[in-house]
Amino acid sequence: MTTCKGCGVVLQYDNPKDLGFSPKKNSEYCQRCFRLMHYDDLQYSMKTGINPDTVFEKVREMDALVIWVVDLFDFEASMMEGLNRHLPNKDILIVGTKRDLLPETVGNEKLAKFILGRCKDLNIDVVGLVVTGKNIEEGSKEVYHALNVLAKGRDIVVMGKANAGKSTLLNGLLKDNRLTSSRYPGTTLDFNKIETGKYTFIDTPGIEGDKTMLMAVEEKDLKTILPSRKLKPLVFQCREDQSFAVCGLVRIDFIECNPASVVFYMFDECKIHRGKVEGADERWERHYGELYKPVPVENDFTKTKVAKKFDKMDIVIDGLGWVSVSGQVKEICVTYPRNVNITFRKAML
Repeated sequence: MTTCKGCGVVLQYDNPKDLGFSPKKNSEYCQRCFRLMHYDDLQYSMKTGINPDTVFEKVREMDALVIWVVDLFDFEASMMEGLNRHLPNKDILIVGTKRDLLPETVGNEKLAKFILGRCKDLNIDVVGLVVTGKNIEEGSKEVYHALNVLAKGRDIVVMGKANAGKSTLLNGLLKDNRLTSSRYPGTTLDFNKIETGKYTFIDTPGIEGDKTMLMAVEEKDLKTILPSRKLKPLVFQCREDQSFAVCGLVRIDFIECNPASVVFYMFDECKIHRGKVEGADERWERHYGELYKPVPVENDFTKTKVAKKFDKMDIVIDGLGWVSVSGQVKEICVTYPRNVNITFRKAML
């Protein structure tokens, strides 16, 4: 039985419409992986095709160290409250990826303190933490240093939410782009064992996140919301009432700013439209789907109103990024798709 080097699925040569199809019997990759790697062409979506319970069940049966991969850009969506309940008696090493997307002025020590604090909030016990990113050589060295201490002859299972960067992390550790990585959730389709001599790594399908903007938009729009280069924080100074529309995906109203600083940490392809709260409803209806785009697949929005809880507070929209607000604000109102999770937290940066 031959499996695809890129996604782990069993290769087959008879049915082009089924998973694992390859037109060449000597190919190392299925056709889906080949087209993703060379043309960024998603032949068919698997973002809701992997049962997370099956993934956890298989890992629970293994004697393995677990690397739980966390996307530092999309941190809240990458975490899982009470993770140890899903992985009882497993040592968990957290690796924060996509450090390269965050501003260089933010130190790794501050990031590590934030991550460990959120782990405590979410009742997650870990045996170690490493912060790294694409093409960060020191990060790979630190991961291997942690493995030298923690692996103890066990296999190393690489897990995480869909699109957290598991395959990219492994490609960096292996110094080989053998695994398929893409912006599309559900790239890895089965358990994929990689022998390196000293270690045996096992890449796994991403755990589906069902309340993220990645699932709420069409896949063609992921290139607009998922950053492919370093974030450029967009800073606004606000007085009185101010409203911001992020594409046609989210609207955030700040009530009675006196004054306040609002910083958007989102991909710069996401267009942010600023105006007064007065008339914001009419502008949203007039521009939705035209100037304000992309939009969610389902036009079903809800609202959450909160008071500003911290001196510096983040408003996190899973899959889209976050907004940091400081200064005097009486109330914050967020309008967002009903099937997307938002979090209000003490500022990350």
